[in-house]
Amino acid sequence: MKKKLQKLCKNTKRYIKKVREEHLIKQYIKENPLFITYILINVLNSTLLRFFTINTVQNYLSIKPIIADLSVIIITGSLGFLFKLKGRFRYWLTFTIIFTATCMVNSVYYTFYTSYASFSMLSLTQFLGPVGDAVVQNVVQLKDLAYLCAPTIFLFVNHKMKKKGYYKKIELKQNRKQSALKSLILGVILAVGFIISLTSLEIGRFNKQWNKEYIVMRFGIYIYQINDGITSLKPKINSMFGISKAIKDFNNYYEEREKNDTYASGTNEYTDTLKGKNILVIHAESLQTIAMNTKFNDQEVTPNLNKLASEGLYFSNYYSQVSVGTSSDAELTFTTSLMPTQSGTAFVSYFNRKYISLPKIMQDNGYYTFSMHGNNADFWNRRVMHENLGYQKFYSKKDYKVTTENTIGLGISDKEFFKQSVAKIEKIASKNEKYYGQIITLTNHTPFNEVEKYGEFDVDIKENITNEDGSISEVTYPYMEGTKLGNYFKSVHYADSAIGEFINELDQKGLLENTAIVIYGDHDARLPEKDYNRLFNYDKETDSIKDKEDSSYVKFDSYQYELNRKVPFIIWTKEKKYNKEVSNVMGMYDAMPTLTNMLGVERSKYALGHDIFNIKENNIVVFPNGNWLTNKVYYNSQKNEYLALNSNETISNTYIDENTSYTTKLLDVSNNLIVYDLIAKKEEENDLEKNLKEGS
Repeated sequence: MKKKLQKLCKNTKRYIKKVREEHLIKQYIKENPLFITYILINVLNSTLLRFFTINTVQNYLSIKPIIADLSVIIITGSLGFLFKLKGRFRYWLTFTIIFTATCMVNSVYYTFYTSYASFSMLSLTQFLGPVGDAVVQNVVQLKDLAYLCAPTIFLFVNHKMKKKGYYKKIELKQNRKQSALKSLILGVILAVGFIISLTSLEIGRFNKQWNKEYIVMRFGIYIYQINDGITSLKPKINSMFGISKAIKDFNNYYEEREKNDTYASGTNEYTDTLKGKNILVIHAESLQTIAMNTKFNDQEVTPNLNKLASEGLYFSNYYSQVSVGTSSDAELTFTTSLMPTQSGTAFVSYFNRKYISLPKIMQDNGYYTFSMHGNNADFWNRRVMHENLGYQKFYSKKDYKVTTENTIGLGISDKEFFKQSVAKIEKIASKNEKYYGQIITLTNHTPFNEVEKYGEFDVDIKENITNEDGSISEVTYPYMEGTKLGNYFKSVHYADSAIGEFINELDQKGLLENTAIVIYGDHDARLPEKDYNRLFNYDKETDSIKDKEDSSYVKFDSYQYELNRKVPFIIWTKEKKYNKEVSNVMGMYDAMPTLTNMLGVERSKYALGHDIFNIKENNIVVFPNGNWLTNKVYYNSQKNEYLALNSNETISNTYIDENTSYTTKLLDVSNNLIVYDLIAKKEEENDLEKNLKEGS
C-alpha cells in the first residue's frame, strides 16, 4: 500500500512538472478562449451573488463555494466540446443564460425574502401577478442587472473570435472528444476535492435544505439550486420514501414533549377570561410594531392601535414566522401552531392534509366560524384551504361591492371592506349565539405607492420658527417623504384609521358586547434597511445621514433589522380593560395555545407553540430558516453566531447548542407532520387500536 502511494505521488509530481515545463495550461487556455470565458463569467456571477446577499467576512473569504460552482460549470460545459463550433457556442450560451437567470432570480428573491429561491415556488407563480408591481418597485435593484454582463461578455468574445478567424484554426487541430474528456476530468477532480473537504455538519444541513443561506455559503448557488430541485420533488414521492423515519421522529417528539414540557398545559390568571365570547380576529396586512412606536410631528402613526394596545393585552415582542407563503403562512401558523413547510407552502402544496386548527376547535365548541377577505377566493388557494381549516363560510371578493372608487392597491379599500363586513357580521350575530371570524385586510400591502389615497399624514419634519419681525413661519425638513418607508407609514396610518372606524361601527351596532377583538400583523413590510437608517439617523440641519462617529448615531445593522421585523399582537375587549403589556418574546405559533387557554377550550396536542402566560421568559421563537430568538439571544444559523440581547449576561455554548438542537427537531417534525399527513395517520392508528380493543 505504501509503495502504491509513493508511486502515485511520484506520477503526480511528474505530471505537474510536465504541465509546468510544457506550458500545457497556457496552451489549453490559448486553444479554448471561449470555454475559459464561459467558466470565468459564470463563476464571477455566482460569487457576486454571494457577495451581494451574504455580507459576512466568513463568506467573502470562503473558497468552498467557488470550487463547488467551478465544478458544476466545468462539468456541464465539458459536454459542449462534443458539438461542432456553432453548436458548441449555442450550448455554452444556453448554460450561461441559465446560470445568469439563476443568479438574477435569487438576487431579487433574496432582497424580498432574505432567502434563496426554490423550485417549489413555481407552483406559486399564479399568485405573483397581482403583486408584480411591488416586486419591480420595491425589490428589483441595479445590482440585480449586473449579472447580465455575463452573456454580454460571452457574445462579445465570440464575435471577436469569429472576426479574427480563430475558430478555423482551432477546428483543424482540436480533438473534440479529448477536449471534452480533459475538461470533464478537471471538473470531477474539483468536485471530488470539494466533497472530501465537507464536514458532517455541512452535509447534514445540505440534506435538510431549510437553512438556504448556509447551503449557498458552503456549496455555492448552483449546487444549492440542483439540490433544491431534487428536494422540491419530495411531495411527489413522500409516499414511497422517508415516511417510516418521519413517523418514528413524530412519535418520539410528542411523547418526549408530553413527558418533559412543563409549559405545555396548566391554568394561569388568564384561563377562561374569554370563555363564551365571540371572537373577531383581524389579520392585518404587513403591520409592523415599529409603526406603533413612531410619531411624526407629535402625531402617532397608529393612534387607534395604540389605544387598543394600552387598554388590552399587548404582546410587544411578537414575531411572525412566515416563509415563502407570506400571508398564507401567517394564517397557517396562527390557526394551527405549526410552522411553514420547507418546500412549497401548506396552502398550495399541502391543502389536503389534516390540520387541528383554531376554527375547527371553536366549531367543536358550538361557534359559527367564518372568514372575510376582499381579494379573490383562489388567491393562496384560500377557497379550498379555509374550508379545510374549519371556516364554515368564506366571504371573498365576489361577496363585496368593489368599484374603481373604493379600490386601493390590490383591491377593495380597508375602510370600504370593513364597512361592508360590519353588515355581514350583524347578520351572522343575529343567527348564531357564538361566532369566531377572521378578517383579512388588504390595503396595507406593498408597494405602498397610492399615497394620494391614504389621506393626509406628514412624514417630514415640520417646525415653527420666529422671524426677525416677530412673525412665525413653518419650516419643512425633507425627512421621510418620498421614501418607501415613509410611504409605508402613510399606508399604515390609513389602515389604522380603517381599524378605528371598524371598531366604532361594531360598537354602534352593539356588536362589541361579549366580543373580543384580536389583532395581529401577518408579517413585516420587507422594506430596505437603508430606509430605517434614515429614519433613525437623519440630520435635519444637513439633510443627510449622521456620521457613524456621531454620539447620537443609532446602529442599525442586519441584527437590528431582523429584530425590528416584529409585528403587533393585541387582545382587546370593550368591557374588560387588561391594560397590560407582555414583553416576553413570542412567536406566531404561540397565539393558538394562548388563545385556547383564554377561551377555555382544549388546545391542539400537536401545537408547537406555548401559552405565553405559562412559559413566560423561557419561551423560544423558531424561524423557518433555522434562526431562533429568546429573551436572551438572537441566533443566526446561517452565520453560526448570535447577538446577546443583554450585555450583562453570559451566554454558554450549552445554551446555544440546546436551543439550536430544539430548533432543528421542531422544524423537521412540523414539516414531516404536514408533508406526510401524520395527524391523519395518527388518528387512523388510534381508531384502529380503539376498534381492536372494543372487538376483543
